[in-house]
Amino acid sequence: MSRLSDKLAQQQFVMTAEIAPPKGFDVGAALAKAELLRDMDAINVTDNQGACMRMSPLALSRVLIDQGFEPILQITCRDRNRMALQSDLLGAAALGVENLLLLTGDHPKFGDHKSSRPVFDLDSVQLIKAVDGLTQGVDMAGNSLCSTPQFFSGAAVAPAAEPQLLVLKKFQKKIACGTQFFQSQAVFQRSQLESFMAEAERLKVPVILGVLLLKNIRMANFLNRNIPGVQVPLDLLQRLEEANDPLQEGVQIACEMVALAREFCQGVHLMTFGHENLIPQILAD
Repeated sequence: MSRLSDKLAQQQFVMTAEIAPPKGFDVGAALAKAELLRDMDAINVTDNQGACMRMSPLALSRVLIDQGFEPILQITCRDRNRMALQSDLLGAAALGVENLLLLTGDHPKFGDHKSSRPVFDLDSVQLIKAVDGLTQGVDMAGNSLCSTPQFFSGAAVAPAAEPQLLVLKKFQKKIACGTQFFQSQAVFQRSQLESFMAEAERLKVPVILGVLLLKNIRMANFLNRNIPGVQVPLDLLQRLEEANDPLQEGVQIACEMVALAREFCQGVHLMTFGHENLIPQILAD
């Protein structure tokens, strides 16, 4: 059992953050960033985040294990068919990776290889179901495995997305297919999180709240225009626009979101985009 799954099973509040693999094969900078996250319970390793090509997250996950970190391997459906996805999952098990975050993934048109052909043989729900099958010793074609992997499978949820009824239906579907924990997209309003968690907590699957560091008003406006299910409200936009130090105002907003996570959720997932040095401030009580 992974440390993350053990802490969540004991209903302890967990803290995670994320790093991206390098645009190359030198992992030095990634490891330096990971050192700033040494106190986290686990570190997400992104999978060609934003549809931009980087080193394999599976390789970096193994390097992190060797350095004493616990990774959460992100796996997207964008780049591989079901055979390749299952092969990578079995490889992850062989390398000691237990925590997974299973995602559909961004379309290549948003990334740095716009002529790349998207695969999307599976969606995130089907991938969750495939992982559940592997943990029962069977592949997607119904063939028995010679050894059975054990994973702690996570999925994404967007508590601020509308309509909430559809969000909750997909949330329930992911649980039925084998999801054991959720990491959420960023939420910036108490009412949205409170409403979602009032329904979600009845299903007894841990939700780790995504907390995103807003660096400035431009970033907030970009999120509102381009990221479905994420909405920075007007009062926070005004705070960022009027602040003498927008980054520090973003830190204060993130602190407020962490407080909401402690009230309603089972953990917090920090997305600081190169400002990992600010995490101690964000987590300060």
